[in-house]
This record gives sequence, structure tokens and C-alpha cells, in this order.
Amino acid sequence: MTDIPETHPSAEPSPIWKSRYNHPTNWDQFFAPLSMPGMFFRSAGRRGDANLLDFMGRKYSYAEVAAGVVRVAKGLQDLGAKKGDRIGLFLPNVPHYVTAYYGAMAIGATVVNFSPLYTVEELNHQVEDSGTKILFTLSASAVFPTAYEVLQQSSLERLVVGSVAGALPGAKALFYRLFRSKENSPQPEDDRITPFADLTANDGKYIAPNIHPEKDIALLQYTGGTTGTPKGAMLSHQNLTANARQINSIDPYIDEDDRLMGVLPFFHVFANSAVLNRTVQRGGEIVMLPRFDAKQTLKAITRSHITAMPGVPTMYQALLDHPDIDKTNFSSLKVCVSGGAPLPLELKKKFEAKTGAKLVEGYGLTESSGVVSANPYSGLNKSGTIGQPVPGTLVKLVDKEDPTKQVPEGEPGELIFSGPQVMQGYWNLPQADDEVFVDGFLRTGDVAEIDDDGYIKIVDRIKDMIAVGGFKVFPSQVEEVLYKHEAVKEALVIGVPDDYRGESPRAYVALEEGMDVDGAALKDWLNPQLGKHERVSDVIVRDSLPKTMIGKLDRKTLRAEELG
Repeated sequence: MTDIPETHPSAEPSPIWKSRYNHPTNWDQFFAPLSMPGMFFRSAGRRGDANLLDFMGRKYSYAEVAAGVVRVAKGLQDLGAKKGDRIGLFLPNVPHYVTAYYGAMAIGATVVNFSPLYTVEELNHQVEDSGTKILFTLSASAVFPTAYEVLQQSSLERLVVGSVAGALPGAKALFYRLFRSKENSPQPEDDRITPFADLTANDGKYIAPNIHPEKDIALLQYTGGTTGTPKGAMLSHQNLTANARQINSIDPYIDEDDRLMGVLPFFHVFANSAVLNRTVQRGGEIVMLPRFDAKQTLKAITRSHITAMPGVPTMYQALLDHPDIDKTNFSSLKVCVSGGAPLPLELKKKFEAKTGAKLVEGYGLTESSGVVSANPYSGLNKSGTIGQPVPGTLVKLVDKEDPTKQVPEGEPGELIFSGPQVMQGYWNLPQADDEVFVDGFLRTGDVAEIDDDGYIKIVDRIKDMIAVGGFKVFPSQVEEVLYKHEAVKEALVIGVPDDYRGESPRAYVALEEGMDVDGAALKDWLNPQLGKHERVSDVIVRDSLPKTMIGKLDRKTLRAEELG
């Protein structure tokens, strides 16, 4: 399974590469326009009594989930929701997420994913930017207080609140109610709050709108793009269903049992496409955990005979470090896909030796609906590369300063690509679209090399973002908080290597004259104000920070000074 370079009209620039994977070159017939509810209900009709979800041991068939989806759809329409409305999900991995996700899309609404790690300020900003009117969340204290505060101070009109206990098996549900009730927030008397059970107490007879797969937006997924300002990537129904089909088309085990470990968060685009949509399109089963826990993940691998597991490098390292790994039965596990951050070669070797499964590295962006490229699941794997483009995807390398020019063959350049998974643009930001699209190709901001077999290697990063365990951290947002401290005169944040998380943010500051505060005190002040993945490993106080000739703080020089 190797790529074949096409001859470009110019003899000098690098070729356009596309993945053939032993399929015809006319990809339109394989990725014909398809809506998200069309994909879901087609699989539900085909699979019926087969399991779609296994949540902490409680199994839900395709038919059961489909019944929940249509009741969510009917409940939303009864609340006045209609095609084009934005409906937010502020949820961890729970069954409510799946029914709300497909239920909202079934009425033609646009889903907006929000991370449960968001602060009130972050959630409020994105609710307002997207125009979200209804927000799904849980009664859990980890999320409900934040959601309710945003309801109080934003244009959000309604919360739909579910209970984790209701989704658990009987004995576990009882335990949760008896011994973990303190993890639930008291529900205030507020007619803007609708219990999930009340929303779905209906006959499911909703009115299905006409959906244009290629034009109608199914998902608004926020990303920082090439700057630290969050932008909503508009992903059409076709973008999402095409990427699900692209992912499945490179799987050599397509006709075998399929049980995917669902511990990556569904609100993240990687899991949204590579776990949820991919498995629904295929008709497989997702073994879900609310969040990643090494012990519970290892237990589920043995209990449920997991066949595949997408994840981030920190997750695989945590599994290797856990004492239960030697008691885990990995015999059913065929392949694990790593994304979100570079995969260290030693980690790959150790994990494969311990489990007997293949650990392959892939690559994607929010703007690509999830996946752009991957190493083959079987056959030649090239460590240190992000593999080959998934079918239907064209990639090429362009000049870092002028993306309209291709680089000479054999030289590195900015990676750009096109395909059916490429977003429709950024929400209400046409000027940002002008910066990121070049002749129908999407700029990635990453500098890459492509070898003779079409394997892509990322060699540099144009963007300043820091990849922390699969999450994106934007230095400017951390710096903004630092500047609120009275002693901080200047601040820069860079990513430093971290064996566990891939990278960690580290802050450097110069102090106002006469101020005396050490880095440890600043760290203790800063981190509680940040999301968990944004928290810095250190704050280093320096006499001064490097600047460019025009006096701008110079992150590149700082990185060179500190990391070499």
C-alpha cells in the first residue's frame, strides 16, 4: 500500500501526492454525498440488535440508540429548535452524547462541541460566538456549575441536563446514587433547565428536514487554527461522513469483529471522527469510558475483547506504566492509532512488544474533520512519519513564505491538502478563510517532507501552538492570564519536551521594576486560573526576554536560547 507520485504540469515543483490504496482513482463514487442522519440510520437499520455502545458494562444496541436519537430529535423540535440552530454539547463520553449528537443533526441543527475542561469564560465566549441556544450537559459537579453560570450570563436559552447514574448498569447505578451523590450538583429551580429524561419522554415522531450534505453544516468544532484566537471550523455533513468512510477504507480488518475502545473524548475532533463516526459508519461497537483511566481501560480491553484503540501518546505511556498491564489480555487487539502529538519511537516499540498490537501514527486537523493521513495498519510502517494520505486526499508542499509556489522536489515545505473532508470555512470569519485556503487546498501550518513512497514527515511547526497530550494549548491565552499579575512586565510561553504529555507549556517572565516574586509563587498563582491541559510546568523569571529588531517579544529566539 504505497502512494504513486503524479507528474505535475511543472517539472520543477514537488508532485501532488494522492493515496490510491488499491482503489480506483475516481473517489466520487466512494464518497457520494451523505448526511449524518442518513449514515446513522442506515447503520441502525442494518445492524439492529447488534451492540453500538458498551458504557461501563451496560450495552446499548443500534436499535436502542436509534430510539433515543429520534426522541431527542422530537424533544428538541418540541422546544422550538429547528434546522440551522446551534445546539451545544458540554459532555464527557456518556451515552447522552451520542443520542444528543445524532438527534440534533437529525433535525438539521448544527452541533457545537465544547470541552468539559472549559472555564466559564471559555465556554461563555464560544457560546456567544456560535450563537448556541440549547446546551446539553450533566448534573455532575465537574460540568453543571460552569454550564449554569454561562446560562446566567450569556444569551444561552436552555440547559438539557442528564444523569450519569441513569446510563449505568443497575448495580453500578445504585452505587453511584448512594456513594457518589456528592459528585452531583444540586439542581436549582429554574424553568430554563430541562431534564434529559423529560426531553426524551415522547413518541419520537419528529419532522425530518431536507438536508444538503455538502452545504448544510453538521458540526462547529472550535480550533485556534494558526493563531491563538478560537475559530469555529464549519464541518458539513459530507465532510464528516466522508472522513468516516476514508478512515474505514484503509482498515484491512473491515470484515472482522470491530470493538473500539472509546476513551478519547468525543468532543475532540480526533475521537469524533476516528471513534464515533467511523464506528457508526462501519456498524461496530464502541466500549465507552467517561474519561481515560489506565486501570479501567486495561480492564475493558480484557472484558470486551477490544480490537482497536485510537489514542494519544500519553495514553499509551500511561497504560505501559500501570501495574495491571501484565494482567491484561491483549490477544484481541489488532491495531492502535496514535495522533494529537508526535509518537516517540521508543514508546511505539515498547507498546508493540508488550501488547502484540500494531501502534501506527496518523495526522489530522480540526479543519480536516479529523484525519488527513495515517501509516498503514498492516504492511510498511515508517516510524517518525504520519503515514500516507487517506484515500481521496491530495497533498503537496508549498513555499512557507508564499503558499502559491510549490517547493522544488525533495525539499521541505508547508503541507497543504484537499479532499472531501476539508471544512467549509471558519464561522463568521471570511478573512481567516482567505488566509488558510490556497487554490482549494487547506494550509496546515506544518512544514513537512514527503519521501518516494508518499510517507509524510513533519519536520517543523509554523504555528506556535503547543501539543499537550493531544490537546492544543495556545501560548497567547496563557500569557494573557500572566499579564494580569501586577509583577509581570513581559511574558512568553513555549512548549518544552515532556516524556509523558509530548509537550508541556513553560512560562518565562520579566518583572516590573522593584517587584520581587519567584517563579514558584507565580506558578501557584497562574495554574488554578487555567484549564488542566494549559497548566505550565514552570515559570522562569529572567532579567529580560528576547525581542526582535522592532521590539516585539521574540518567541523563536527564546525557544532557541532555552532549548537549543
